[in-house]
Amino acid sequence: MTDHTAPSVATVEEVVRAQLSRALGGRRGMVEAAVPTLLFTIMWLTTRELQLALLVSIGAAMVMLVVRVVQRSSLQFVLNAIFGIGIGWLFVRIAASRGGSEDEQALAYFLPGLIYNTGYSLVLVATCLAGWPLVGFMVGSVTGDPTAWHGSKQVVRLCTTLTWLLAVPCILRVAIQAPVWFTGSSGGMEADTAVAVLGILKVGLGWPLQLAALAAMVWVLSRNATPVDPDDQVELA
Repeated sequence: MTDHTAPSVATVEEVVRAQLSRALGGRRGMVEAAVPTLLFTIMWLTTRELQLALLVSIGAAMVMLVVRVVQRSSLQFVLNAIFGIGIGWLFVRIAASRGGSEDEQALAYFLPGLIYNTGYSLVLVATCLAGWPLVGFMVGSVTGDPTAWHGSKQVVRLCTTLTWLLAVPCILRVAIQAPVWFTGSSGGMEADTAVAVLGILKVGLGWPLQLAALAAMVWVLSRNATPVDPDDQVELA
């Protein structure tokens, strides 16, 4: 979409900060994505009851879903959390059907996260190298035009930096957790030990790491250092 009308904001950072907040679901969306997995990890480490850990995480997600329905607000982020739990449960059932112990089933629960982080890392890095950073599409998804942002070199540079910041936590999780998972699944480490280590790593490398990356993104966006160029062929807001 082409629009030469001057936007109502002073800097590119202000535009992307506002749009990125909406695309990520704000603080509530991040909490809804984190709570079920966090509860599963804590319950497993403290009780060693796999079914209880799964039920607690599912229960928490369902409570958040009901609250969303009552408030008539977007279900997107809580449904994403429920989908993630469902995939983890499916991997657990597959392990159980193959005669795996409860420890091995718990180990299987962590596999979807490794697959997701590997795939997400590859996508984020590929979009940056191709010059079409993923964060740009997140901005475009809430502006109504998925590619208009690419008409501004300033926005492309900013979105590339933000996309790299999003990629770092995923890359670190795979680099640190994958060796533990493969060692546990191959018998080089006791399954229960591997599950305990992965549980601790999932907490330590989960939202604390993600929040650190988001804090870095907020810092980049808070500088407000890039004036919006009125000659850019893009509607930014």
